Amino acid sequence: MNYKLPLQQFIENVARHPDKTYLHQPQDRVWRTLTWAQVDDQARRIASGLLAHGLEAGDRVAILAKNSAEWFVVDFAIMMAGMVSVPIYSTAGEATIRHVLSHSGSKAVFIGKLDSTDAATAAIGNDILSIAFPYPTAPAREHWNDWLERYEPLQEIANPGPQDTFTLVYTSGSTGLPKGVVLTHDNVAASAYIATTLNPVGDDLRVVSYLPLAHITERCVIELPSLYQPGDIYFTESLATFVEDLKHARPTLFVSVPRLWAKFQAQILSKIPDDALRAMLDDPAQRDGVVSMIREGLGFAETRVFGSGSAPISPSILKWFARLGINISEGWGMTETSGLACGNNPFNQDWLGTIGVPVPCVEMKLSEEGEMLIRGASIFSEYYNNPEATAESFTDGWFRTGDKAELQADGSFKITGRVKEQFKTAKGKYVSPVPIESLFGVNPEIEQVCVLGSGRKQPLVLVVLNAMVRPRQADAQQRLEETLAQVNSQLESHQKLDAVIVASHPWSVENELLTPTMKLKRDKIEEHFRRYLETELSAPVVWEVDLESA
Repeated sequence: MNYKLPLQQFIENVARHPDKTYLHQPQDRVWRTLTWAQVDDQARRIASGLLAHGLEAGDRVAILAKNSAEWFVVDFAIMMAGMVSVPIYSTAGEATIRHVLSHSGSKAVFIGKLDSTDAATAAIGNDILSIAFPYPTAPAREHWNDWLERYEPLQEIANPGPQDTFTLVYTSGSTGLPKGVVLTHDNVAASAYIATTLNPVGDDLRVVSYLPLAHITERCVIELPSLYQPGDIYFTESLATFVEDLKHARPTLFVSVPRLWAKFQAQILSKIPDDALRAMLDDPAQRDGVVSMIREGLGFAETRVFGSGSAPISPSILKWFARLGINISEGWGMTETSGLACGNNPFNQDWLGTIGVPVPCVEMKLSEEGEMLIRGASIFSEYYNNPEATAESFTDGWFRTGDKAELQADGSFKITGRVKEQFKTAKGKYVSPVPIESLFGVNPEIEQVCVLGSGRKQPLVLVVLNAMVRPRQADAQQRLEETLAQVNSQLESHQKLDAVIVASHPWSVENELLTPTMKLKRDKIEEHFRRYLETELSAPVVWEVDLESA
């Protein structure tokens, strides 16, 4: 199939409905709205600015910023100038920023809203053109508003071909330096177009863009699909205003990650205990009112399509939300697949606990070892300046995803872990942690979970409790013991867990125990808790604070 490329689709939208609202940006609690024509005008001016500073077609331009309307605008500007975007996570450290800028050969970098400007200030030197978005941020040589005033809109914009490079996306990775994934205009066009066909929302599409745009999911499930199914995109001002901004946007489609779905669940249960909630949902006289109240409180009053991605989510959480009529479609994809490549779309109750079926533009199969292999229009073909990694990642034209899975009788795929995440216990038996971690979703007080045990007689599990429960150690102790017994009853003897260690602090990007996409950095977590892994534990539930004081 020949997919219309993103820039062509953008230009058509501007011509078809120039005055239709598109991007909504809050700043100091005032909402600023840009129409398609205004976005086009700004993008053309920024493209002119890039060319005026000596950049040429094919040059790489980095974007280091949290989500904002300007992020979209500059992405379109880079396309118009025939250049290649290089997104960088706003949480990236100095070494990562230096590596991405150097490895990609970026000639310019746009700097936007950042929680901390220290890394950006240290990593970005005077040898690269830097342009600041119109927010408080790191020092830069040029400023966004100055360019909008100084430069006229670019008249002759680029006309990229399907196989031209659209973007270099550096994988967040759990180990080592990130690799640059080369995605073509055709790769992202296939992914973005297909995303709009899977869960039709209707003509009143409203979406909140808050997951990192440096991650391929937000780019190819939110930003680029908005070109193929025009709607209104809302941004958030800060974490503190997230719920308020969500209620203002009234999204009809909402995509999140497992950790945030767990936080939403904990937020509800902090106000209505699960037993009471269950009873109200079973009562026909109360059910509709309770569901309406909860959805209104979360900002989902008008949301019709829900999604979850970037990491595995427990089927228990999915089933819990389904009781509220919040049917969450779990999706799977990678940077290398241009985002969503397999999903529970449209939502199918029978596929809970699986990642559904491949999207129409790809094919998937399992290797003899059970590794998922994939090929198709949205699949990348190379890592930037890394032929060795490219060669290792393909077999007979199929990309080796690194994920192990099972193919169900109904055609859906069920992830069972990463090829390299298995570990061997002291008994010589292999354990796959992901399926065991998924079982702990039955306890809504657990927010994060990681199974470890390489070299131990039996594995054990580390958990982080949600913020509402964390201070109440005594209350949670018995429920954790019950959860451990329940999980162990479903495991084979070599998989049974010795104990639960309750971590004192959440794992985060900032303490380097999570990747920017909220995946566990297992090697870092194991290193952090190694002294406890080598300790004989005398109780089924042990608290890190007690181990520290022992």
